[in-house]
Amino acid sequence: MSGKGAPQATTDLDATGVNVVVVAGTWHEAITDGLIAGAQRALDATGASHRLVRVPGSFELPVVAKAALDAGADAVVALGVIIRGGTPHFEFVSNAATDGLTRVALDTGKPVGFGVLTLDDEAQGLARAGLEGSEEDKGFEAADAAIRTALVLRALRQPQ
Repeated sequence: MSGKGAPQATTDLDATGVNVVVVAGTWHEAITDGLIAGAQRALDATGASHRLVRVPGSFELPVVAKAALDAGADAVVALGVIIRGGTPHFEFVSNAATDGLTRVALDTGKPVGFGVLTLDDEAQGLARAGLEGSEEDKGFEAADAAIRTALVLRALRQPQ
């Protein structure tokens, strides 16, 4: 697992008044639903308001994330599943989603929690989806990162 050394995500935050949109693809439903549940657990635990928006796949995450942030969301949690196949399609979609979401965060100055899993096979996704028996909860971690970053940005933007 690549989670070695990861910071410990917790629910000790007060994100009351933080508005978050969870944007999730529809591919690989069992994994994606696990990611969504983890993100919603993290957001509920911090008191952040949130809503879920579904998009066809990971390629569509950046444009919808940008629209959500432009419409007033304080943060986005982007969730998707991309599984390697026998063609270069995996690299194209992975790069487009990653680069696009990075650009959205920089262009808007608002956090994008990155919960896009790039996998060799379905078993890796199930191990990271936060389901019963999973080793990691990447949906929770992505939401936690988005909330923490939104709170840091809020503090930085407060007059001193």
